[in-house]
Amino acid sequence: MGVRWVVSGGEGGGEVVVVPVRGDGVVDGAAVREVDLAAAVRARPDAVRWVWRSTADTYPRLLAAGVRVDRCYDIEVAESLLLGHEGRLGEPRSAAAAFARLHGLPVPDDPPQRAVERGAGAQSALFEPDSESRQLPLEGLLEVYADQLRRHRRTEHPDRMRLLTAAESAGMLVAAEMNATGLPWRADVHRRVLDDLLGERYAGGGEPRRLAELAGEVSAAFGRRVRPDLPADVLKAFAQAGIRIKSTRRWELEPLDHPAVRPLLEYKRLYRIWVAHGWSWLQDWVADGRFRPAYLPGGTVTGRWVTNGGGALQIPKVIRRAVVADPGWRLVVADADQMEPRVLAAISHDPGLMEVASRPGDLYQAVSDRAFAGDREAAKLAVLGAVYGQTSGDGLKNLAQLRRRFPRAVAYVDEAARAGEEGRLVRTWLGRTCPPAPGSDVREEAGIPQEDAGAGEAREDEWVPGYASTNVRARGRFARNFVVQGSAADWTLLMLAALRKALSEGGMSAEVVFFQHDEVIVHCPLAEADAVVAAISAAADEARRIAFGPVPVRFPFSTAVVECYADAK
Repeated sequence: MGVRWVVSGGEGGGEVVVVPVRGDGVVDGAAVREVDLAAAVRARPDAVRWVWRSTADTYPRLLAAGVRVDRCYDIEVAESLLLGHEGRLGEPRSAAAAFARLHGLPVPDDPPQRAVERGAGAQSALFEPDSESRQLPLEGLLEVYADQLRRHRRTEHPDRMRLLTAAESAGMLVAAEMNATGLPWRADVHRRVLDDLLGERYAGGGEPRRLAELAGEVSAAFGRRVRPDLPADVLKAFAQAGIRIKSTRRWELEPLDHPAVRPLLEYKRLYRIWVAHGWSWLQDWVADGRFRPAYLPGGTVTGRWVTNGGGALQIPKVIRRAVVADPGWRLVVADADQMEPRVLAAISHDPGLMEVASRPGDLYQAVSDRAFAGDREAAKLAVLGAVYGQTSGDGLKNLAQLRRRFPRAVAYVDEAARAGEEGRLVRTWLGRTCPPAPGSDVREEAGIPQEDAGAGEAREDEWVPGYASTNVRARGRFARNFVVQGSAADWTLLMLAALRKALSEGGMSAEVVFFQHDEVIVHCPLAEADAVVAAISAAADEARRIAFGPVPVRFPFSTAVVECYADAK
């Protein structure tokens, strides 16, 4: 049987101390000094799990040395999850802070997260100067680890909480490997796309030709010079034309009967590409044929990932033409089909919804056949309304119909909403906890489209922690969504861990190179593509079984084997 090893030091590249421990955290042998972490890991191929302070600070050094580990326990990840479960999310999560709390000492603040430096991608953030200040000697790390194991046992569902910590730690390994590998990116294709869309660039760094032309068309339509990149200027121009609108968002502009609308919408589309993925972005973020955006697992309250720059999770389809597999390789692009409704079926144990979610094919169509006389759109709106809390107009009528046919599913999210409104802690299936009070910006989970989520912009009926809103109903809506979306994020962590294991144990060259909440991309030799597709399907089923037990719900993926990412959808 394998051994767990606790390791201290090494983040700065020097000597480390390692010691074997039992599953309960009790030391089970003598401590050993090694010249560095890579040597320590190579000397212990039987290690079942490595216990260290921070995967983000530790694992990149191993990868740079050509060393891979199968499993780890990330102490700072565990501390963050446990603090959340205890209703203390936001308190310092470092190992040093955990040690200080354990001994009643002053608790040091966590150092500020350092942004990735442009031009270097994820590699620039691997060796943060702050990491050494957060280290603990081996004895202190062992104390914190043993205390965390005890705290896991005291949680509401200890087995689930331990699974969540293991899954989040595995996600940190996947993220580090993705950061090291990078997403294949053809800079020459990207430049051609930009040239076709935007035209030539003018000297001095001003707007490219096509944007300048569209700006001229907008001004001509208003009969005076208007800056289409300044919303206030656009609103003023419309007001002077007798049209009052609240914002320049697309859905407000499209219904308007005015000659400025068409060029303005096109300008906004191209301007976003120019700013977010233009020539400067290409120079800053793509090197040696790879894009490395620095993935941050658990970067949002619900557990969804974010990236530390580069806009990796919002790549426009036209820019995806630059994501091209290496010669002889392919991209296996896999999308989870209607993941969140299936998660709701699994966590609510609603017999009717589980039966629907056990079938192959379109879940919304199956719901519509059972409860909405075949009206798929009404069924989709009802399911999404239950998750996101739409309780007015047709949404209320559709939700009532859904409640009659799937009462346990609707009751599950209703109870989460009540808990949120009452200020109680709300948890995902595995135990990730939503704070009862403002703590961070969760506009993404609240449902505000990211392309329109400007600083300080929040709709009145949405709870946005970190903003001034104290709307009770908005907190309830967020909690309702949290239990589903957060449980989906937990499931995807287990799926990624199972997929990573399958690719490794299968002896494949395939690499996970991209992930967002319902999509994963694997880069592999053409000969491995079919095996990768099968591995993704098997990983989804294994994650379902591990997370939710013997429920009949299935989590199918739509997969495409392509040379270019843009061809997948």
